[in-house]
Amino acid sequence: MGHARDSLYAARDDRDVIRLLQGQPFGWLVSPGRDDAAFTPLPLRAECNAEGHLVALRGHVARRNPHVARLQRVPRAYALVIGPQAYLSPGWLDDRSQAPTWNYTAAAFTVDVACSNDLDDIRDELDALVTSMEAGREAPWSLAELGDRFAELAKGVTALHAPIVDTQATFKLGQDESPHDLTRMLAGLDGSGEHALADWMRDFRRTRDPRASD
Repeated sequence: MGHARDSLYAARDDRDVIRLLQGQPFGWLVSPGRDDAAFTPLPLRAECNAEGHLVALRGHVARRNPHVARLQRVPRAYALVIGPQAYLSPGWLDDRSQAPTWNYTAAAFTVDVACSNDLDDIRDELDALVTSMEAGREAPWSLAELGDRFAELAKGVTALHAPIVDTQATFKLGQDESPHDLTRMLAGLDGSGEHALADWMRDFRRTRDPRASD
């Protein structure tokens, strides 16, 4: 990605990347190439081991998607996720001669993808996704409500399990801004409705300065 892993904008630990995936559960799966390049937008879920470390991504695609055949030939692919992001205006600052910038959260994963058309694998993947997305709703829907229709619908789905080979994440969240300018930026973001990015910036600011007020 644009910034080195050990730079000022690196993730503090796996929890930042997991939070990014949970907050933005839709990304791109990319298989680069010439004539057979493939790009698919899809839901992505984090899989963690017993110690809570991120070890794999899970998802699903339409079985008729040509990307499935590409993954079966060449499992190595890249998953791309962009979380909260926004333009930051110099108009929010006392010194308007400063240049504008863009703060953002993003991760790029190198993965080896296994495709499965097994009914149980598809059921497990879709059930976990639906349970996650329906959580907190007044009347959450469940996969079981499909009844006998599920088996027929599942014939059009391929489940994906993608162990992570490498992660490059960037969290550009005002780490190099002065405390005063950062406070002004946060006020500007809040005023323009960019609360998700502002929350990330506040969280990272507290890591640098636990005494910082919101």
